[in-house]
Amino acid sequence: METSTDVAKTDSAPGATFSEWHENPEYRHVCGLLTIPHFTTELGETLSPVDIRFDAWGTLNKTKDNVVVICHALTGDSRAAASHEGAGWWSDLIGPGKAIDVNKYFVVATNVLGGCAGSTGPSSLARDAKPYGLRFPLVTIRDMVKAQVRVLDALGITGVHVVIGGSMGGMQAWEWPFLYPGHVEHAVVIAAHASFPPLAIGYNHAMRQAIMSDPDWQDGDYYGTGRRPMRGLATARSIGMLTYRTGPLFQERFGRTETSSPTWSRLIHTPVQGTESLKDRLAEPWFQVESYLDHHGERINGRFDANSYLYLTRAMDSHDIGRGRGGLEAAFSDLETRLTVVGIDQDYLYAAEDLKRDAALAAACGVHSRYLEMKSHFGHDAFLADQAQLGALLDGI
Repeated sequence: METSTDVAKTDSAPGATFSEWHENPEYRHVCGLLTIPHFTTELGETLSPVDIRFDAWGTLNKTKDNVVVICHALTGDSRAAASHEGAGWWSDLIGPGKAIDVNKYFVVATNVLGGCAGSTGPSSLARDAKPYGLRFPLVTIRDMVKAQVRVLDALGITGVHVVIGGSMGGMQAWEWPFLYPGHVEHAVVIAAHASFPPLAIGYNHAMRQAIMSDPDWQDGDYYGTGRRPMRGLATARSIGMLTYRTGPLFQERFGRTETSSPTWSRLIHTPVQGTESLKDRLAEPWFQVESYLDHHGERINGRFDANSYLYLTRAMDSHDIGRGRGGLEAAFSDLETRLTVVGIDQDYLYAAEDLKRDAALAAACGVHSRYLEMKSHFGHDAFLADQAQLGALLDGI
C-alpha cells in the first residue's frame, strides 16, 4: 500500500522549494517547510522569503482528488492529527477510521502566514538576521489561503475534495473556493461568519490593547531583551476564553467556589495591611474561575508569540468574503463550491442564527448550501471540545 511518504516534491510551485522534509511511516505522516522566495501580500507588500510549515497524513491517490485541507484557529498550528510529536488538536476527528479518515483521504494542514509555529511571522528573522517585530507587514485571511495554495501546488495537487476549519480556520475555509476557483468541491465552515461581526472585532481590539499596554511589549521589539509582554498576552487570552465558553459551563464547573487560599470569607473579615496588601487582594484570584483564566494565560505564554496574536487578530478583522467582490450576495452568486456551514447553538461570539442566515443567503444565491448545528454548552470551543459530535455531523463528507 502507498503511504503519504510516497508524495513527491514537485516543481509545480514556481520558485518554491521544500527546505525541510521529514517522513514518518508509522503515522503515514510527512511534514516540513515550503520556502517561497517572494510573497506579495494583499496590501501589496513583499516578503522575501516566506516559510510555510505543513503537515500531511494518509495517501494521495493516483488521481489526486482525495485531498482534505484543514485550517486552524487563532492559536492553532499545522499539527492537527497525531504524529511522532504527539496528539494533534483534532486527533479525535482525523485518523484511521475516523470522521476524516486517513485511510481514505490525504489530509494537509499548514501553520498560517503570520503565525509562530514554523511559518514566517513577526518573530521570524528578516534579511538582517533580526526578528521582524512590527516590520512584518499586515496580512489577511486571503494571504493565509494563498500561501496554503502554494503548498498544495508544490505537492502537485490541483484539486481539493474538502476544505474544513473552525473559527479563524472557518474564515479560511470561506475564502478557499474564491481564491482557488474550480478546484474546491466542498467547503465546510465551522463557527465562522461570512463576514467578521462587529462584536468580535471589538473583542479583538480589547485583546490587542491588553498586549500593547504591557510595558514589556516594547513597541513589538521585545525579542532578545529578556522581557516579553506576558501579562498582556495572558490578559488577552483571558478575554478570549470568556467568549469561547458559556455562562452555564462556567456555572457548572466553578460556580462561586473559592480558591483554597485566600478565600473571600476570610479576607472580607481581615483588615488590609498597607497598600501592598491591597494590591495583592485586587490582583490575586479568590475564585476558581479566576484561577482557570490565569492558568490559560500561563499556557498561552508558553507556546505563542504576542506579536503573532496581534497580527492574526487583525487578519480576522479583515475577513469579509464580500469585500472587493460586490458584497455578500454578489460573492455567493459566483460560488460554485458545495457549502456546509456548521453553527454552535450556544456560541456567544459567532451566533448560530447569523451562520444559519449566511447559509440561507448562499442557497438563495444558487449555492448548494446546507446548515448544520452542534448542541453544546462548550459554546464556541465546541468544535475543539466536542469532536465526537462534530464527527457525527460531518459523517460522509
